[in-house]
Amino acid sequence: MNTVLKILLSMSFSGSLLILALLLGKQFLKNKISRQWQYYIWLAVVLRLLLPFGPEVSLMGRVYQAVDQTISQTAPLPPQQQLPRKVPGGNPAPAVEAEHYNETVSSPTDDVITAHSLQDIGVLLIDHIWLVWLVAALGLLIRKITIYQGFMQYIHAGLTPVSDIELLDRLSIAAERDGIKKPIELCVNPLISSPILIGFFHPCIVLPSADISEKDFQYIVLHELTHYKRRDMIYKWLVQITVCLHWFNPLVSLMSREVTRACEFSCDEAVLAKMGCSHAQDYGKTLLNAMAAIGRYKENLGAVTLSENKQLLKERLGAIMKFEKKSKAIRLLTGMLTLCIIFSAAFIGIYSTAAAADVPDSINAGNSLEMETKEAGVSIEDNSTEIDRYYKAGSLPLFEITFSRLDENTQKMWLEQLYADGDNSFFSVAVRWLDTSSALFAGFAEKAYADEEMAFFSILTDCMDEAELELWLDRALEDGNRAFQSILFDKLNRGEEFDELKEKWAEAQTAEYQAVGVTMDGKDYYYQGQLVNIFLDIRPNKSFYTLNMNPKGTVNIKIVRDVENKITGVSYMTETEVIELLGNMDDPDNKTDVEIAPVACISD
Repeated sequence: MNTVLKILLSMSFSGSLLILALLLGKQFLKNKISRQWQYYIWLAVVLRLLLPFGPEVSLMGRVYQAVDQTISQTAPLPPQQQLPRKVPGGNPAPAVEAEHYNETVSSPTDDVITAHSLQDIGVLLIDHIWLVWLVAALGLLIRKITIYQGFMQYIHAGLTPVSDIELLDRLSIAAERDGIKKPIELCVNPLISSPILIGFFHPCIVLPSADISEKDFQYIVLHELTHYKRRDMIYKWLVQITVCLHWFNPLVSLMSREVTRACEFSCDEAVLAKMGCSHAQDYGKTLLNAMAAIGRYKENLGAVTLSENKQLLKERLGAIMKFEKKSKAIRLLTGMLTLCIIFSAAFIGIYSTAAAADVPDSINAGNSLEMETKEAGVSIEDNSTEIDRYYKAGSLPLFEITFSRLDENTQKMWLEQLYADGDNSFFSVAVRWLDTSSALFAGFAEKAYADEEMAFFSILTDCMDEAELELWLDRALEDGNRAFQSILFDKLNRGEEFDELKEKWAEAQTAEYQAVGVTMDGKDYYYQGQLVNIFLDIRPNKSFYTLNMNPKGTVNIKIVRDVENKITGVSYMTETEVIELLGNMDDPDNKTDVEIAPVACISD
């Protein structure tokens, strides 16, 4: 995912937590703490939603870092590894008695190029999803600006400057008392529903009518001047920009409505704080009178009004009637709450670039890999460097993509390294990019067959067609290599034939044992009339062996075979050999003391 989008989502999530906390706190503290505090505290949330900055160590940083590392460690194999080319081979079927071979991996796809193209498209879409967010955000912002411009044109079209000297003097005196030095215009527009303040650079108070009582005019002017002095229009547009950037988050839209409500409540509180609680009733009547002048244009985006709607007016009147100055204890409480909100915003934090730098290279490089290799023209040397990083980071998908762009010599070098490391998973995703008719593919098939590396051979057979599998099966039958016969019969879905062969092998083996004095009664072995405790038969190629243990037995024997796999005799096992065998079985990782392969054993 694009880092910009990660930062944006972390900002949105952090802001959402703060929004929920404030909404919950509002239910308990709405009438106990200052309305102005309830208004301005939202500014901390707005800044959290807008500013892509935060401490290097934060909750969001740790969460995203943990998620990225988890993705890096558990990155799923690409689609081509999950859709088999042929019938899934799965684990090779066991040969006669017990067979030993390494772990197997999933089969490759039937159409590698198509699946890889789909993967590329998916990566491209994820990498550019931030464009969807940006287009939507810009579209919403342009729409809001257009609506505001239409509203201002409508206001200016019906605007008439007030020429009453007495009203202008009152406005000038009120502005001077509030410490406002900039001239404030006064106009009338009969189509608006409530007195409003417009203009960032040339502020103007617009009244529905010039026919207004002196007392009402005083309250209206003081209310709108309070809006201007507090720069509420800037605050309001800051919130609108936040809504546009976080258009996908419904909690941000809810916050916008709460800020609008809190703006009027706090302004009422500020007016009454200046004039005194005794003016609460008269101020409430002014709000009621303002609602009497109903206009036709309701939109007031970007402007601040005296009264927006009847429901809000009802709540504001209730708050005005209950207004009283807060005690020192309440002011101390609000101070502590402010610090808590600020520290919470810092603690939650965002997805920082420092966190991104700590993410494994496979994740950081993943989103831009296609751009690096296709558009920027990354050289073979660069790919060789990158693939080493992806291998060390354990990223199968990125390793596979980069391996496909290497030249044949470099691919051969990597296959040899993976083969030497015994890394079946990475070997599996690498060989799928080889041409099965190439000398490189054939060479590794020969090598795996000669080395009795059944896991690697099984991976290679997943890429072979039926004709090639038949050729290898004929060879395994000719060589008498039962372990590889098991793999090839399974790949060709001819398991019944292999079962018939196993029965013939069992009969032939029983006859061979009898020729050297070993007889069988069910699963019990007898040698020269004595019940066998430990019976061991290891094939020269060590592809599989037979081990039977019966605690009631009295002798320990092993079958002796020549290099051609023929039985030449039977020998008693020494005490040292028994101890080594049993010790080897207790410790499956120990391959140094004995020569047999330490796997679970199955008796006839």
